[in-house]
Amino acid sequence: MPIGQRVPQDKINLRLILVSGKTKEYLFSPSESAGDISQFVFDNWPPEWEEEAVSKAEILRLIYQGRFLHGNVTLSALGLPTGRTAVMHLVPRESLPQPSSQEDLHRKKTSGGGCCGSCSCVIL
Repeated sequence: MPIGQRVPQDKINLRLILVSGKTKEYLFSPSESAGDISQFVFDNWPPEWEEEAVSKAEILRLIYQGRFLHGNVTLSALGLPTGRTAVMHLVPRESLPQPSSQEDLHRKKTSGGGCCGSCSCVIL
């Protein structure tokens, strides 16, 4: 989207940032999902991103506020306001990381017997 141009009130201007730091802006409706966005970007891959091109849309992942977005999450579900610009990272990744279960989290906290892993703390 050109600088100084207003975002339509029924759209969200999405500024995508690659790992290389290159950016590109696209307009999307709030009902579009992360999967829709990945497919659209793949189908309309910018020439200036040629070095970062991927082989298929399914490996493109969006990151918003530090979290990977699953393909069915819509922009409206994220609470993104229309008529504004939002920023997301776009990265190639075959699969999403699995969320840790409470049991894994408890095991990590209690392994090693101390609060610091392999060391032990003594309170005098």
